[in-house]
Amino acid sequence: MEEKRKEEIENSDTDVEMVPDEEALSADAAAKVKKLREELQRCEAGKREYLEGWQRAKADLINYKKDEARRFDEFLKFAAEGLIAELVPALDSFDLALQHGMPKDVERGIVMIRSQLEDILRRRGLEVLQPRGQKFDPAFHESLGEVETEGEEGTVAEVLQPGYLLQGKLLRPARVKIAKKK
Repeated sequence: MEEKRKEEIENSDTDVEMVPDEEALSADAAAKVKKLREELQRCEAGKREYLEGWQRAKADLINYKKDEARRFDEFLKFAAEGLIAELVPALDSFDLALQHGMPKDVERGIVMIRSQLEDILRRRGLEVLQPRGQKFDPAFHESLGEVETEGEEGTVAEVLQPGYLLQGKLLRPARVKIAKKK
């Protein structure tokens, strides 16, 4: 009887619908999920790389702007340095003229002109170095000799020509004589 049944089953022309195996279905889905996760990781890595690149570019731009602003400020500070350096000898000439006898009106006029010029230059950042009595500093003073004095040795005994700083930068050293013990 069993044999008959087997024969009937084998001989029957019925359409059999194939149902996918659950294991095969879950393995296929797992492979797709794995593939999608890998793609997601690649996309996230690319996104991270682009974001970091953008952030670096933004930081570089900010730093560039700061550097340019600093350079521009420095340029403005010293833009007139050449002109001011050329005007300093005019102050020396006024000082020299005042050392010689002249009518009081002329002397007063020279003092006023020199004062105006010095005020203009001071507003532009010029500072006068008058180091009398200070310790000799070769960074700011130029020694033109020594003088025997009662004062402390190695100090500035006499200022022959004042020095000048422009915005804290040495424009011309003070020309001085240094004290030497008798």
